[in-house]
Amino acid sequence: MADRLVERLADWGVTRVFGYAGDGVDPLLAALRRHEEQVELVTARHEEMAAFMATGHAKYGGGAGVCLATQGPGAIHLLEGLYDAKLDRKPVVAIVGQVVTSALGAGYQQEVDLHTLFKDVCGQYVQTVVSPDQLPHALDNAFRTALATSSPVCVIVPHDVQQAEAPDEGEQSHGVVQSSTAWAQPRVVPDDARLRAAADLLGAGERVAVLAGQGAAGAERQVREVVERLGGGLTTSLLGKPVLDESLPYHCGVMGHLGTTASADLMAGCDTLLIVGSNDPWTEYYPAPGQARAVQVDVTGRNIGTKYPVEEALVGDAAATLDALLPLLPRRTGWRDQVEGFVSGWHDVAGRRVEQRSERLNPQHVVSELSARLPSDAQVAVDVGSVTYWYARFLRLPEGVPAHLSSTLASMGSAMPYGIAAKLLHPDRPVVALAGDGAMQMNGLSELITVAHRWRDWADPRFVVLVLHNGDLAEVSWEQREMEGDPRFPVSQTVPDFPYADYARLLGLEGIRVDDPGQVGEAWSRALAADRPVLVEAVVDPDVPLLPPRQEAEKVEQTLDALAQEPDGGQAAALLREQRAGE
Repeated sequence: MADRLVERLADWGVTRVFGYAGDGVDPLLAALRRHEEQVELVTARHEEMAAFMATGHAKYGGGAGVCLATQGPGAIHLLEGLYDAKLDRKPVVAIVGQVVTSALGAGYQQEVDLHTLFKDVCGQYVQTVVSPDQLPHALDNAFRTALATSSPVCVIVPHDVQQAEAPDEGEQSHGVVQSSTAWAQPRVVPDDARLRAAADLLGAGERVAVLAGQGAAGAERQVREVVERLGGGLTTSLLGKPVLDESLPYHCGVMGHLGTTASADLMAGCDTLLIVGSNDPWTEYYPAPGQARAVQVDVTGRNIGTKYPVEEALVGDAAATLDALLPLLPRRTGWRDQVEGFVSGWHDVAGRRVEQRSERLNPQHVVSELSARLPSDAQVAVDVGSVTYWYARFLRLPEGVPAHLSSTLASMGSAMPYGIAAKLLHPDRPVVALAGDGAMQMNGLSELITVAHRWRDWADPRFVVLVLHNGDLAEVSWEQREMEGDPRFPVSQTVPDFPYADYARLLGLEGIRVDDPGQVGEAWSRALAADRPVLVEAVVDPDVPLLPPRQEAEKVEQTLDALAQEPDGGQAAALLREQRAGE
């Protein structure tokens, strides 16, 4: 049956499985060896990374990602990456081994109740295959469910079922279910009455704001036309950042805690809100309750009205729904001039922050310098931490360049497995991965071994890893100060020193270490022109504030009070006051 399973994967169009070996999946590993021309096994250094790679594969457009792990500890390790897929709504199929069926319930070695383990993260579908006849339809149902619900699913295959002889195909009898790999994405459009009601609401607005999320992908033209027709402004969720061209004069950038002042001004000033394909959780950055009337477009009805009170719900595909809505909208001047003022104001603020100087290299400057050099065919992977702020605010993505991160789960350690998945999916395109030193020490250094192992097979060898080396879990430090009013606790946040660039060179890659602003541009140019993967180690200042846009004065004072309790908090406080004044 192991061979039948791999063949079924190929029937579903799967060309790559991300996994890690274990005796509970030995028959499947042998089958993958026999079918390696059809389905490639990509081994990560840890099952968690295999699950992140499968999620990354789905995020970068590869269809349903597939990950493989043995029973017990291997299965447990998959959870982090699968939860990332669940919270960011990506289709992933986890295939997990299990002890032989005759031993289930006996407390056998590595026996774990896998149904209980996966019942939340793979809540849409988790099934144990207990007979060879069951396998094809269980796998088919898993793929259909993952694709239809944009979620992770799990198929558990005990060791003896993997070893069993495949039954004859085509048997028709009671209890035998025949299945196929047929599946199609529906085209969903709201009815005319709802479209008219939504158009009337939007047309009555004087100051329209559009919030676009990842669900607006494929509807870029339509979103622009709606904004322009209504004379409105545009902002995006963090996941929606790559969807629309940020050079548009009315594009206010990313919304939320790590967003821009322009976005905060747009949301604070609008009287009408159109949400397209977004379920962004930063509720305090939406318009105040009662301030704005709202319309929401989402293909998933359960997302409507969950983050902001919505009057008109349009359940449908973003592109098709907006195409149907556009002819019903009036042409309005709106508040375009004011919105463009918000945008130019943010550009002034951002420019001053990039030019800020302190005792060490400014991380905002490091990320900003990448914007002018990022190749138009690049793929970007971003980790969680302070680097997410700098990406959201200072990296201008060329139109069409994908960029992904663990947004809703916000799990550290996602950039390297995402980058590897993107590179394997498109080996002829360069990859840039952005990470902090905390994430690199959590698991990135291990996956750099994977890069060193595989890069010679890539048509384009460029895989650039930026490590912001500041010796601190900076986002945690700033959150303690801002949210709790507590000083930094060095024991919990200090990241041990490590020679990242030297380590890359030890692996046969190129390593570049920069600690001066004058070195940054040349480092990026060298890295993006290299004949092999490159790690850029930027020794940056942890004191650069992660100041939320238009932060309340009370919160700023609380942060300053926390810094006053730190023996070396003076520089961070000065930089915070400077940024606050600059807003």
